[in-house]
Amino acid sequence: MLSFNVAELLRSTPGTTEHIPVAVSDIELADGVQLARPVQGDLRLQHSGRSILVRAHFDTALAERCARCLRAAVSPVVIDLDEEALPSVDLETGAPIDPDEEPDVMRLTDHHELDLESVVRDAISLAEPIAPLCRADCPGLCETCGLDLTDHPGHAHDDVEIDPRLAALAGIRERLQ
Repeated sequence: MLSFNVAELLRSTPGTTEHIPVAVSDIELADGVQLARPVQGDLRLQHSGRSILVRAHFDTALAERCARCLRAAVSPVVIDLDEEALPSVDLETGAPIDPDEEPDVMRLTDHHELDLESVVRDAISLAEPIAPLCRADCPGLCETCGLDLTDHPGHAHDDVEIDPRLAALAGIRERLQ
């Protein structure tokens, strides 16, 4: 769970810092996205006098399929957060603070909790590769028969039938060689 009660930190003197090690494996991600390793890292919270400054560095990995050969692939993900979280309720009076004054800033809950789950989920989704690879030099599948070229590196087809519309281009290729 990526929720932290920061009421004591809000009551402390400005500049007070808290370091929290994080290890979370049960974060709910978008459909089709699955963690291969837990989200691990360090969270640094600092009271600024009016808010909580959030700095974090997390590492994890996603379990995916290689875009070239369809084997299982693991894509490492690094998340760096640098956010400001404002209270939604005045700590002394309990009166709600108008969120419209600063609408684009992260807010603490009414119970002075910092919930980073949605921020981390969004960061993981943004870091997910478009075309994950099992390795950088993955040769993929044979475009003719679909054979995995990792297991059969010398695989080739001798009699490749050329589309009649492209036969003229094949003749040009032969003349250039």
